[in-house]
Amino acid sequence: MSEFASLRTESTNQQTKNIDKLDALGIAKAINDQDKTVADAVEKALPEIAKGIDLYAEILSGGGRVFYVGAGTSGRLGVLDASECPPTYGVSAETVQGIIAGGRDAAFDSIEDAEDDPESIVRQLKAKNFCEKDVCIGLSASGSAACVQNALVYARSIGAKTMCVSCNSDSALIPLSDVSMIAVVGAEVINGSTRMKAGTAQKMILNMLSTGGMVRTGRVRGNYMAYMVPSNKKLVDRAIRIICDETGCEQGTAREFLEKHKFMIADAIDDINSNK
Repeated sequence: MSEFASLRTESTNQQTKNIDKLDALGIAKAINDQDKTVADAVEKALPEIAKGIDLYAEILSGGGRVFYVGAGTSGRLGVLDASECPPTYGVSAETVQGIIAGGRDAAFDSIEDAEDDPESIVRQLKAKNFCEKDVCIGLSASGSAACVQNALVYARSIGAKTMCVSCNSDSALIPLSDVSMIAVVGAEVINGSTRMKAGTAQKMILNMLSTGGMVRTGRVRGNYMAYMVPSNKKLVDRAIRIICDETGCEQGTAREFLEKHKFMIADAIDDINSNK
């Protein structure tokens, strides 16, 4: 038996063995039925996800940075989540970063063998001066990616905190992590295609981690993106509506204070409320 045969993420899904015989609607329904199970798998991991949110916030509050590391789909999901934090929460691009095995090109083109290079991610962490104040979050559906395992080993060796997001209950990342967020989604619709259920589960968990971390560090007012960067017409309009809702002022006043504070929403809100 190969070293990967026992992984749940590599197992055969008996419910979709005949998907190649279905029409388009049947294929869509089969995939949708399997996707419905993902949220339940993530729900079982909520206690650990909560610990992850607290650690994420602790790192940011202490002046540290968050690094998602992964290969293939997992790595791309980390890059995606990291890239959306600056415009959504007004943090710098350095605060949350995504590192993918194979480097930047691997985010757009498949470099599948990069995950077998144990140093692929470590080299990038070193280039970014990863230090003990930061946290390394390993993303690997199976937990078998050598580059992710070694990244967590390296992070621990310099005294940094570690977390992992994986989809196997006995993931090799668990003993390397201070917090392990495991969503066991089972066999994929297409055998081993972890961009599907496992990818969806990882995306859901990353949404919770970054959103929760930003909420816990005060980057959200109520449920508003009070530190959002209003860089286009839609976002400027949203910013004005946020200010109106948070202060009770008219739109003209909201726009005036938004411009006064160089489009910093939270500052505009605080200024208006302080003058009531």
